[in-house]
Amino acid sequence: MTYYSLWEVIKNGNKVLKKTVKTVEQTYEPTTAKEKLDRRNKMKAKGTLLMALPNKEQLKFHSYQDAKLLMEAIEKRYRGNKESKKVQRTLLKQKYENFATSSSETLDQTFDRLQKLISQLEIQRKVI
Repeated sequence: MTYYSLWEVIKNGNKVLKKTVKTVEQTYEPTTAKEKLDRRNKMKAKGTLLMALPNKEQLKFHSYQDAKLLMEAIEKRYRGNKESKKVQRTLLKQKYENFATSSSETLDQTFDRLQKLISQLEIQRKVI
């Protein structure tokens, strides 16, 4: 009786794990528990950063492989310059001044919209 898994270890050394990529079979090193934990932590960090983004924006940042590069790209995208912050602040002020409720909206929905607008203004350090 031949133990094929043992024979593969003898024949190939530690590189017994096989992976097929586009019809090409490759062997690779087995991973240790520490490597698995490191990879899991990196994926968690990247996932956490992506969850902080609005759904529409997630696809733009999904291609970054490293959490550090992803964080830098997010900061660069959302930090903006002084002019863009000023324009955003002005638009938020106008939205606040023109805030109105519709008859089809419940009181909770109106409150949520107002609360969101106020929190955005506070983020811009513009106290009403």
